[in-house]
Formats: sequence, structure tokens, C-alpha cells
Amino acid sequence: MKDFKIIIFFFLSIVFVSCGVYTQSGASTGDAATFSVSYISNNASIVAPTLSQTLTERIKSKFINETQLKLTTGEGDLFFSGKITNYNTAPVAISGNQQNTMSRLTVTVEITCENRKDENKNFTQTFTNFVDFDAQQNFSSIEQGLITKICDGLVQDIFNKAFINW
Repeated sequence: MKDFKIIIFFFLSIVFVSCGVYTQSGASTGDAATFSVSYISNNASIVAPTLSQTLTERIKSKFINETQLKLTTGEGDLFFSGKITNYNTAPVAISGNQQNTMSRLTVTVEITCENRKDENKNFTQTFTNFVDFDAQQNFSSIEQGLITKICDGLVQDIFNKAFINW
């Protein structure tokens, strides 16, 4: 019986060591222990004042809450940087009397991830997300809520690319 326990312990040790670090979200952080995120600059022709800060902070929060990585102020094992390249609204539905009834807010960002533990996992990629809204509403009164929704989608896409490799 003692030999059986040793064999099971040995087998489980090999399995856990060979699998790397995974979280409940399915994220694999490999050998990385820390991450850092530089301020996501806004290079779009239309600048929403809160967009850069909202996106930067949501990336940090997502990584803190869904990985075992620790946020560092210096350059972490994983270093994320980027810029907002597009922020625009456009009509998506016109009523019978040629009046805009639905509009779409679209945000595009370019994100770079430098993985100092495994350079094969470095990437620079463009991510786009949008949300439709009632064009009759006052845009300035709903803009922050729309930005929050878009940022949530963008952050999920960035997270998937960095840690789940989708």
C-alpha cells in the first residue's frame, strides 16, 4: 500500500509540474510571475477623455483578478503597451423617413505584449469592439456606459490572446 501511495504521489507531481500554471479562467501564464501595463495612449482622431484611463485600468483589473500574476510598476515578465487608433460613431439603422434610429460606437486598439520569459509569445495585434445604441438618446449622457461595455469586450479579447491564445 505504501508503494502505491508513492507511485500516485509521483505521478500527480509529474502531471502538475508539466502543466504549467493555469487558473480557473483557463489562463496559462507559463513562467511569468509579474505583469505591467503602460498607459494606453489615445491616437484616434476623436478623443474620448476617459477612454485611455478606463481601458488601462480594466486591463490591470482583469489580469489581477483572473491570473496569478502580480502587477508591478516596472517592466514585468509580461509588459503590455498600446494605443487607441480609432473611436467613431456611425449610423447602422435608418427608419422609413430616412432618420437614423440606431448608431454604433466602435473602438479599435493596437496592443503589444512583450513576454520576457518566452519571446515566442510576443504579439502586436489590433482589437476592435463596438456597441449599438439608440441614436435618439443624448450621446454624451450614455457615452461612459458605452465606453465601459466596449472596454470590457476589448479586455476580454486581449486576455484571450495573451493567456488562452485564441
